[in-house]
Amino acid sequence: MRFTSPLDAAQLAALHAEAALHRVAVVGDQIAAFLLALREGAKYESENYRWFAARYPRFLYVDRVVVSAAHRGERIGVQLYESLFELARATNLRTIVCEYDVDPPNPTSQRFHERFGFREVGTQRVAGGKKRVSLRLLELPIA
Repeated sequence: MRFTSPLDAAQLAALHAEAALHRVAVVGDQIAAFLLALREGAKYESENYRWFAARYPRFLYVDRVVVSAAHRGERIGVQLYESLFELARATNLRTIVCEYDVDPPNPTSQRFHERFGFREVGTQRVAGGKKRVSLRLLELPIA
């Protein structure tokens, strides 16, 4: 999880309380992956979340999607995103947003999000200037 910001148990509990979706994928007796997403209006101080909140009135923000190295390539991340898209459609929400690191680069996340058609709508430096992120948006088709 070197590309996600650190998260202790209390922070995870607070995010879970704000989450519109918090899915955990379990394979056997191991956590294989998880996705945590928030709607607009959440009490969340993330620089990236705030960037989207300042520009989009309604959105579903993917705070983190993490797939363990042991389970990459098993389409678990795709399944998690399919549940995210189902939630968006069920709530008449078209705008899904996320970010990933481009400096230092995160090519795995880049490829994953490009497959779904996320497009860059901005960039910003975060973590005291140590990282640069690509801010991404996907507009789901109207059903």
